[in-house]
Order: sequence, then structure tokens, then C-alpha cells
Amino acid sequence: MILGSVPFLLYDFGSWVWQIFRQKMGKKRKHSETTQGVVAQPKKKMLLQRDQLGPYWGGRIRIKLLMKLRIMLIHLYLGTKRRYRHLMLNVVSLLPHCKKENKVESKESKGATLNELVELKNCSSCLFFECRKQKDLYLWMAKCPNGPSVKFLVSAVHTMEELKLTGNQLKGSRPILTFSTNFEKDAHWKLLKEMLLQIFETPKDHRKTKPFHDHVFVFSIVDDHIWFRSYQISVPHNESDKLPRGGLDKMTLIEVGPRFCLNPIKIFGGSFGGPTLYENPFYVAPNQIRALEKRKKAGKFAKKVKAKTRRKMHEISNPLEPDEFADMWKD
Repeated sequence: MILGSVPFLLYDFGSWVWQIFRQKMGKKRKHSETTQGVVAQPKKKMLLQRDQLGPYWGGRIRIKLLMKLRIMLIHLYLGTKRRYRHLMLNVVSLLPHCKKENKVESKESKGATLNELVELKNCSSCLFFECRKQKDLYLWMAKCPNGPSVKFLVSAVHTMEELKLTGNQLKGSRPILTFSTNFEKDAHWKLLKEMLLQIFETPKDHRKTKPFHDHVFVFSIVDDHIWFRSYQISVPHNESDKLPRGGLDKMTLIEVGPRFCLNPIKIFGGSFGGPTLYENPFYVAPNQIRALEKRKKAGKFAKKVKAKTRRKMHEISNPLEPDEFADMWKD
């Protein structure tokens, strides 16, 4: 009797579960019933209109996607010296919003190649380290794809590994950029200041950055050269020595590195080329400097040859008198 009642109990339990399921889910309504009495929701407002986006984008965009326009791509010339390669790695460690790319050959068509790579990486700026004759380092700083771009000669290079300074900073923190008052003097310095701001300033909401400042980038103009220094902002952490807000007296700066000097050569209207907006009249190419040094060395050798010929002429014109004791010990 008990075994015979088991199928009936199972059937009753299944029907009960099905009734609960129908009460929860409800009957499937027709498409005509769903459209009646439904208020149309307004479309989401675009944060930026199509005409405000400029040449970079042609469709919809959000503010978070705009951060991609601030990302910078760093290239290295194929066959670069070890010291200059270490300098590039130091710059990469200082800028968390940059992307490092493989080495690129420096040809006449390098501008088109670099612009294509920048577009593929979804960046807006580019730093290209170009080494010539294993001696001279040139830095291309460009806004892609419409320009402008600047070509620098890099000198007085000292990397972090070489200096071994005591300063330290948190990786990914945002820097404070400071410029000397000379940048407001001429139009080309103002343009260079704006390019340095857009390239070296870390975006606020970038995913790889920390939301505070603990170091300073210093750009100063001396003898028409841009000198770069990086410092850590050191603040005492003891409870007794805590600083009030705005107390800058006890803050100190400790240098981190690297150090380098930028000598602007030309400013172009386009990306890696185009019309010349500015040309440095005081720039002297390193090849000319080395040629002058060789001429100086060649001048020293010519002076030695002339001195020898003068000595011989002097000996011929002023012969020595015969010595009467010269043959004394020959017998």
C-alpha cells in the first residue's frame, strides 16, 4: 500500500512546483500588450558632440575614451648605444601613461611609419630616440597625426643607474611640472612649453596612475638649451613633525634622475616633417664640431713640421765652429 502511493505523491509534488513557477514568472504577454502604456525613455546624452571631437574620432565617444588621446608612444632607433637605451627606459619609468614600441629603422619614410604605428596604438603623441654614428642622440617630439613636431639634440646624458642618487618616488604617481620664466619670452619657447606639458603631464584619471603627487619635473632654459631635472618631494613622516596644510618650509627636494639637455634644432608644422616654423640660428651640428677638432689636431702636426724645417734652416745658416779637441782620443 505504501509503495502504491509513491507515484501519486510524486505527481502531486510536481504539479505544486509548476503552479508556483507560473505564479512567479507570469504568462507570456504579446508584443502588442508590451508596447501599450510604456513611456519612451529619452536617449542618453552624448558628453561630446560630433563637431567637437575634431579629426581624431568620427563617432560617439566617452570621457574615459578621451584618455587614450593622451597616451604617448616611445620608439627607439635600431642600433642605439647602451647609454641612450637606458635613458629611454628611465623616461618610460617616469611616465606611466606611455607605451613602449619596438625599435624602428631611421629612413626617409620614418614619419609615415611612425604615424601609422601611433594610430595603431591609439595614441596622440610620440617620442622617437634617434642615434646617429653611435655618438649623437636626437629626440623627435611629435603630436600625431597633424603635428607640430620638434627635433632636439640630446646632450649631457646621465642615467639613474649612473648617478645613483638617493631620491626615490612611487611608480605611477603624477608629477608637478615647473618651467622657468624664460619660456614666456618668445613664441617658439611658448610652443615648446605647451608640447612638454601635453607630453610629460600624466592624465588625472589614467588607469596606471596614482591620485597624488610626490615628485617634480623641472624644465629650465640656460644658454638656449632646455635642461631637465627630476626631484622627489620629501616630507617628514614623524607624528611630532607633521606638516600643516600649506607648510612648505620643512619640505625638501631630493634629486632622482635622469639628467639630460635638449637643444632645439627645428620646429615643423606637421608630424615628423612639414613646413619649418622655427630654426635655431645658434645650432652647430656635432659633425662640424668634430671636424673643427680634427683641424686643430692637424694644425698641431703642421706646426711641428714647420718647427723642424725652421730648425734645419737655422743649423744650415749658423754652422758650428770646428772643435780642436774632437780627435784627441781617437789615437
